[in-house]
Amino acid sequence: MKVLIVDDDRSIVEAVTIGLELQWGDMQVVSAGDGESGLDTFFKTSPDLTLLDVNMPRMSGWEMLKRLRELSDAPVIMLTARGEEMDKVKGLELGADDYLTKPFSHLELFARIKAVLRRAEMTTPASATPSFQTGELAINFSSREVTLAGQLLKLTPTEYNLLYLLARNGGRVLPFEMLLTKVWGDEYRTETDYLKTYVSRIRHKLGDDPDHPQYIMTERGVGYRFARPTPAK
Repeated sequence: MKVLIVDDDRSIVEAVTIGLELQWGDMQVVSAGDGESGLDTFFKTSPDLTLLDVNMPRMSGWEMLKRLRELSDAPVIMLTARGEEMDKVKGLELGADDYLTKPFSHLELFARIKAVLRRAEMTTPASATPSFQTGELAINFSSREVTLAGQLLKLTPTEYNLLYLLARNGGRVLPFEMLLTKVWGDEYRTETDYLKTYVSRIRHKLGDDPDHPQYIMTERGVGYRFARPTPAK
């Protein structure tokens, strides 16, 4: 496995590198000290996961993440000294897969890395699972392709996994805690910000108005309900 660390604090880079190499014997770690060199290193080395700081010279972590997401959905965990709730939401809205506030323990970092990689590798059954269609939205569970009015939509692995779970249970209300546990893992069962942000991102890609949704309905205080599939014609 290869991990890219982008952080201008060399002590953080060195400590995390040592911890990763001790935890995973076959771990390869590459690093960069700012967003611009981080982008260059990312596309040269194709890491399995990026640990990305927010406050850096030349290019911030926010800007690097934004540019990364234009071309790649590879997992990204934000590492930052900031603890404000809005920074966490901003990172998730820009496409981060997770968010850790400094200082953090190595055990917490390892747990988050494992969870993010697990979500990225989640697969859905290729057989015995019919495709889903409602309105102009179609989901091919075998190929993991989602189309809207015939146009292919680009979803991150986590976005697809959440959409898949909702669609497979079309018409049923799925509680917040169940969605968080199934898609993110047991350790995320109370992280409702993650769920709200990802639902917002999926709605945006589906062109779904949150005030008058066609696909993802909010059951206030309980969970989300996806539209029922329409019978094939």
